Amino acid sequence: MTPSAVAMDGLDALPRDFHARATERVARDLLGRYLVLRNPMDGPKVGRIVETEAYVGPHDLASHSSHGRTTRTAPMFEEPGHAYLYFIYGMHWCINVVTENVGQGCAVLLRAVEPKLGLAGTTNGPGKLCRAFGIDGRWNRADLTEGALTISAGQPVADDAVSVSPRIGVGYAGTWAEEPLRFLVTSSLCLSRYPPRAMLRA
Repeated sequence: MTPSAVAMDGLDALPRDFHARATERVARDLLGRYLVLRNPMDGPKVGRIVETEAYVGPHDLASHSSHGRTTRTAPMFEEPGHAYLYFIYGMHWCINVVTENVGQGCAVLLRAVEPKLGLAGTTNGPGKLCRAFGIDGRWNRADLTEGALTISAGQPVADDAVSVSPRIGVGYAGTWAEEPLRFLVTSSLCLSRYPPRAMLRA
């Protein structure tokens, strides 16, 4: 789909019950959907989600929620379909979608999108994605099912076009670092990192 083919009035937000499911399933099903920011200042911005990572709860040693509910991680334990934003390396914001039920501490990291409308710069990484959209800590706890920042229905991706691999940058998490919880549109040219040839199909 070209930028001119993106019809803003057709980008209806996904309902809350889409996010209130098993985190791995949500991470897989977010592929092909659209992250949409309706900004009255500089126009709408749209990116097609092509890479995600699932963080499946406090028992997942790669997840922020493994440290319990803190001021930083509190949004992960709240209502599904909201945004959890965090700041890393003193320079990058990253956006996650809270999943499952209240109190579960689960979320999906949006790792990469394909630019479709209004985006300047690269979007092949979680920090780059947020920078291109202008998303920062002000969007923490934003309701992604309504309002200015949403995730739209988009076009689901067929199973044979999806691969999975271990998550990136979580070597500290022991055996959890090897769990196949990174989901990607295999053919996309906007992935944050291209995994080895030996990938598992979703």
